[in-house]
Amino acid sequence: MGRPFFIRRSSRRPRQALLLMAAILAVFAYRWWQPLPPAPPEALAEGTYAVRRVVDGDTLVLTNDARVRLIGADTPETVKPDCPVEPWGPEATQFTRDFVGGGTVRLQLDRERVDKYGRFLAYVWVGDRMLNEELIRAGLARAKTGFRYSSSMKGRFRRAEGEAEAADRGIWSGRSAPSR
Repeated sequence: MGRPFFIRRSSRRPRQALLLMAAILAVFAYRWWQPLPPAPPEALAEGTYAVRRVVDGDTLVLTNDARVRLIGADTPETVKPDCPVEPWGPEATQFTRDFVGGGTVRLQLDRERVDKYGRFLAYVWVGDRMLNEELIRAGLARAKTGFRYSSSMKGRFRRAEGEAEAADRGIWSGRSAPSR
């Protein structure tokens, strides 16, 4: 009795199918077993940290992947999705880059530790100068005092903002940012 007509003997097809399956499995294994990037920390303590990058004038990313938002200082937007770059935003970002130049900052925390976007809230110090306050004093940020944080810091920020406004600095100058 012979073989049924639908069963053919071919040595090439099973080998090709096996190689194809092995290649597909190798691709999937490579993609699934890639190490995941480290997750940002669940909590952040006061202390000294290295800065990986400046996102914009009021947001930093630390080397431990924590995103830090400055308490009480709001700089013009430069990276917000669906929002145009605002006047003085690039200058605020550059000011922050220059300020944290060495890449190491000291964080001081307050009552609220995390904002609604999951960023850690902090006063950012380099030496004895506070970035939050210096941005406001330079006219590159507005003081945001409607949030829950230290009343003495709110006073510092209001004074710095008054100084910038009186001197017509940055956003208080009544003119758009200088052209590049």
